[in-house]
Parts: sequence; C-alpha cells; structure tokens
Amino acid sequence: MTTSAGRPGGSRPRLGVFKFASCDGCQLTLLDCEDELLGIAGELEIAHFPEASSDVAPGPYDLALVEGSVSTPEHLTRVRRIRAESRHLVTIGACATAGGVQALRNYADVTDYLATVYARPDYIETLATSTPIADHVPVDFELRGCPIDRGQLLEVITAFLAGRKPGIPNHSVCFSCKQRGNVCVLVAHGTPCLGPVTHAGCGALCPTFGRGCYGCFGPAGTTNLGALVPVLRRDGMNDGDIGRFLHTFNVTDFTAVEEKDLP
Repeated sequence: MTTSAGRPGGSRPRLGVFKFASCDGCQLTLLDCEDELLGIAGELEIAHFPEASSDVAPGPYDLALVEGSVSTPEHLTRVRRIRAESRHLVTIGACATAGGVQALRNYADVTDYLATVYARPDYIETLATSTPIADHVPVDFELRGCPIDRGQLLEVITAFLAGRKPGIPNHSVCFSCKQRGNVCVLVAHGTPCLGPVTHAGCGALCPTFGRGCYGCFGPAGTTNLGALVPVLRRDGMNDGDIGRFLHTFNVTDFTAVEEKDLP
C-alpha cells in the first residue's frame, strides 16, 4: 500500500469517498469519527467526499472508500471509472460488500417492485439486480457491517497509511459476546440469534441488550448453519421465519451460506 512517505515530495495520499445505492450510514460513520477525523485529515488529502464537502477534486486517488451497491446502468459506468482512478479500493458496508437490503429484489421480479413503489415506473431506470462492488471491479478489501464499525474503519485507514494489511477479525459474534461476559441469549433464553454464524465487528451490540443478532455484518469466516437451524426451530421458528431472519442485510451472502451448509 502507498504511504505518504513514499510519495513525491512527501505529499499526502489522496482519499476519495463514493456512494452508490445506499442509505449513507457508512459514510456517516467516517464523519462520526469526530476527533480522529482531524488526525485523518492531517495524514490524508480528502479530495472527494460529497457527504462532507461540496469542494471535490478529480482523481487519481490513492485510497477510495466505496459505499453502496450497483443498482443502475449509470452505476456500472461510474464504478469502473472509480476503480481506474484509484490505487486501492475498499468497499464499506453491507450494500457494497453484499448488495444490501435492496438485493432482496434479486429473488423477485423487479418490475413488480417498480409498479408497487412508483406512480410512474416508466421514469425509473434500474437494473434487475442489486450487486456488490466486487462483482464488477477488483476490490482490495471489504469492510462489512450495516453500518460499518467506527473502530474497524479507523483500522483500515491506519493500515493503509502504514502500508500493512488491516487487522480485522474473521470470527463470529459469539466470540465478542464471550469477551463482554454476556449470557448467551440463544442458549439461556431461547431468543433467536444469528451470532454463531455472523461476522464480528459490532461488539455484540444486540445480544448485550438482550436481543438476538440480526446478522448485519454478514457471514463469519466459518459457519455451521446446519447446526444452528435446528436450534432456531426448537425455539419456535418455522422455515419461513428462518428464511426471513437470514434474508435481510446480507441476503446474497447468507444465501450462499445456506447452499453450502444446508442439505
């Protein structure tokens, strides 16, 4: 990875932050870094970040943070241009890494959605699917979450500046629960929870407050959905309930896990 020390004249690396189909929550995570953002601005030239400033500059960029899924024909053209202008490209959030909630359209007829949502669907130009950035261009790192975690985002940017690989754990939310000393809501209370198969990063936020994990960080590095499903059934969920439980923030990734783990 490029560092400021390796640039001509010691100039700062240039950062670009870009949005596709999304709610802006992951970009707001960067703004919510507050005091840390001042340090980031001191190490990076924030060249393109419309969420923060209307003063944007063209590429090239040393690091591009990309939020959102590819959902329109215009997105296809723009994502390729951003990739061509960026030395390193990192996708941030479930929309960019897995297609997001809007990827539910991939399993239905998009024309039905258009007719239901819009009074004049003929004015809407969209793709039949919502897909992650990595389906269209090479991605150097994927940062998961809906939204992403502030600490993990800072780690990715720091790793870029230091020229090393980001130290993002690949274990499940259960590991985070044990670190926090939480009583397991699934075992002790029979609360449906996707923690055993979900990527850590949220700090086990939902189980800490007595709620089951909703899987917003996507599948963990290793999963055993075949062992979890009977427990969910035991706790009163039918197959339709389980399907809806899995098919939310990261529907495409959890569908792939179902195909791998379930007979």
